[in-house]
Amino acid sequence: MPTGKTVKIGAFEAGRFIGAVVFSRGATPRIGSPYGLEQVEVCELTRVALDNHKAPVTQIISEALAMLKALNPGLRLVISYAALEEGHHGGIYQAGNWIYEDCVASHAFEDGDKLVHGRTMSLRIKRLGMTYAEYAKSLGFEHRYNHSANYIKHLNPNKPLYVKKIYIKP
Repeated sequence: MPTGKTVKIGAFEAGRFIGAVVFSRGATPRIGSPYGLEQVEVCELTRVALDNHKAPVTQIISEALAMLKALNPGLRLVISYAALEEGHHGGIYQAGNWIYEDCVASHAFEDGDKLVHGRTMSLRIKRLGMTYAEYAKSLGFEHRYNHSANYIKHLNPNKPLYVKKIYIKP
């Protein structure tokens, strides 16, 4: 997938638009480095946005992945994150045989009852030369960490892929 691009795949049932599955380059230019892959070989499943539907979400994602792979034959890996703070536990990835890798932390800001993701403010923070905590304090926000479950889907099982050891807790 070319750098900076997004792929938006519409989902339809009985001719009615029910939503979209969105893939993007991801939040970091080093998205593929933990797997020994170049940036053009990896993308992020950014959003699954569906209205009322009958088909299982895993089927919709599976068909979107097949279309994505056909459009981007060099793509080898898709990464997605389940936001634990939002009550997402990764059930759609587990049901779709994605590999659970780890739980990752990211910066977030709390402004009353509104939560702002760190990526939203990261460019401004870098320009000002501040840390996340300093910037949050200057705005009167509370700085905290969000946690997401990290899942991966290998698109080409015939080519080996480096995946770190996974420890299963009893």
